[in-house]
Amino acid sequence: MEAVNGKQVGHLFDNISSFFRQCIFSVLSVGPVPSHIAFIMDGNRRYSKKQNLLDGDGHKAGFSALINMLKYCYELGVKYITVYAFSIDNFRRRPEEVESLMKLMQEKIDELIKEESIANHLGIRIYFQGNLKLLSDPVRSAAERAMVKTAGHSKAVLSVCVAYTSTDEIVHAVQESCEEKWDEIRKRDANNAGGNLIGLEENGKDKDDHLIGVTNVDRHMYMAVVPDPDIIIRTSGESRLSNFLLWQSANCLLYSPTALWPEIGLRHLVWVVLDFQRNYLYLKEKKKQA
Repeated sequence: MEAVNGKQVGHLFDNISSFFRQCIFSVLSVGPVPSHIAFIMDGNRRYSKKQNLLDGDGHKAGFSALINMLKYCYELGVKYITVYAFSIDNFRRRPEEVESLMKLMQEKIDELIKEESIANHLGIRIYFQGNLKLLSDPVRSAAERAMVKTAGHSKAVLSVCVAYTSTDEIVHAVQESCEEKWDEIRKRDANNAGGNLIGLEENGKDKDDHLIGVTNVDRHMYMAVVPDPDIIIRTSGESRLSNFLLWQSANCLLYSPTALWPEIGLRHLVWVVLDFQRNYLYLKEKKKQA
């Protein structure tokens, strides 16, 4: 009987919380709503120490915070969410810690694609962005399964940056741009050798046609599948980007709440959206000038 009453109280609390959020989001929706919010999920280990938890429990609490934030963003109407889950630099940590994090990551990826998961319930498509070949085989396979299984979802997009740094992303994009440009030049030379001897200048082309431009690099970025973020939120009070979305963040709003990542909640999201709305016209003008 007590268990039944406990469930009823839990359902009642969830319903009240959901109604409360709907009221807040209805008010926020009167103004502009950000299309893309990115999160640097900082403070899981510090949360573990603060709460005297076992190793790894802070990251588990962080995963619960991520699920809640996904739900809040979806309810507000944010189409794109990106999270910085694991930096390439994190591979420098103690081998046993990296192995433990990889196992936890595989477990949480599998949870994300279960039939009753939030991704399936809300129709969220999942991308894993980064140098995925650096991941262990089980984690990489789990990430690939998640991308395939959610490929048909279109209501929202979650990009998970793993084995990622912005410098690696930029180098990767430049390399692919160079390879693409060399392929174009080789094909053109082959056509010319085959009898099409019209010069570049005669074709309305110039020497700049051989150069790599911003649009070439931008097209080959890992994050090219989503628009640039409107807001980047880094928890734990840190204001550094830590090699995250450096290419994409020139005109976005930065927010650094003192809360550790597992402590992030609805109030932090509401505050940053209000700040975004207050600065919207200025941010819009800066993007036009970019």
